[in-house]
Amino acid sequence: MKSAKFSKNSELSGQSEFEQLLESSFAYTPPRRGEIRNAIILQIESREIIVDMGAKQDGIVPAQDIERLDADVKSGLVVGAEVPVYVLNPRDQDDNLIVSINMGLQQYDWEKARQLLTSEDVVQVSVTGHNRGGILVRWNRLEGFIPSSHLVSVNLANERSSAWNEFAAKPLGVKVIEVDQDRRRLIFSEREAQKEWRAQQKARLLSELKEGDVVKGTVTGLRDFGAFVNLGGADGLIHVSELAWHRVDHPRDVLKVGDEIDVYVLTLDRGSNRIALSRKRLLSDPWEDADKRYHEGQLVDGTVTNVVDFGAFIALDNGLEGLLHLSEMGDGSLKEPYSYVKKGDRLSLRISHLEPEKRRVGFTQRWGTDASGNPESAVPSENGTAQPPTEDIVEAEAPQAEPEPAPEADGSETSE
Repeated sequence: MKSAKFSKNSELSGQSEFEQLLESSFAYTPPRRGEIRNAIILQIESREIIVDMGAKQDGIVPAQDIERLDADVKSGLVVGAEVPVYVLNPRDQDDNLIVSINMGLQQYDWEKARQLLTSEDVVQVSVTGHNRGGILVRWNRLEGFIPSSHLVSVNLANERSSAWNEFAAKPLGVKVIEVDQDRRRLIFSEREAQKEWRAQQKARLLSELKEGDVVKGTVTGLRDFGAFVNLGGADGLIHVSELAWHRVDHPRDVLKVGDEIDVYVLTLDRGSNRIALSRKRLLSDPWEDADKRYHEGQLVDGTVTNVVDFGAFIALDNGLEGLLHLSEMGDGSLKEPYSYVKKGDRLSLRISHLEPEKRRVGFTQRWGTDASGNPESAVPSENGTAQPPTEDIVEAEAPQAEPEPAPEADGSETSE
């Protein structure tokens, strides 16, 4: 009985092993071209490396693939080590299974590239060439591409071929914007990396700066609303109202791109990463000592900063600004100011009224007429006051119609 029972058990055991082998043969999938598998190094020769990749035959890493490996990678290849391999040819003309360690290692780079696409971290690439559409780059073991629309460091249309040697030697900071391993497509953007870098620099500046600091910067852009100033990797904005104490129609009237200037930190908005700057806060306020430097009746020279229907705004050389009303221009008979003065004109004027406490000053050019009825210029006296001619003093004793008073101009209105 025991012998029969043992024989029966042996038969069942043999049947179980056969079924397992049968199932495993159905589950086995042969290596496919382009597939990446983990393999164990079995043998290292001068011209090839033999690996076990769980297939019915061992894989062969050819000499040309070994030569492409980095020196550090080569030194780490030992019998028993596990390496990723890429199936180049499941069966060549000699019935060999040809695989690549170099392309297998690229799998790690593709995985890292996908992580970078999500994390949006900045990495460095080296330039290997260029074409009409952009530049070719290398990142780790992968070839990538930067479209010309995503370049910042170079203009492909204007870049001379002789400059490419120098350009190719410099690493570029980029961000991954597209990863398609099946098509072996890896796209980078230098422009997006610059945005990220600027954002990081601005965050750093916002953490280091404080309101009231005075820092040096370079003018990088001029817009109708103000001037952008680079403070060392990040831009702050000087609003047009903070460029000078007098009215500024456009920042180009007082600044140009490339100017190095000192600026005053007005406000820091860490929530929106905005830095508001001022230039005029570092300039002396002309109204602080206006009553000591000027007085009513004084003859002065000024520059026209703006012309409006009712007159012209005039800025003195120290920035004090006021209004020359239409009724106070020339002999007072002008119907409109545009044919008489234009922006940028230099005029000789007399201060008709001065109110430093209200930041107001008015100007006039009406200094009387000569015997022929022509306007006559004021003559400054020894103390600087513009005195009207003697004839005007005599005529002033006769009753005359008072001219309409000119509207007062204050500094706050002109700076809008």
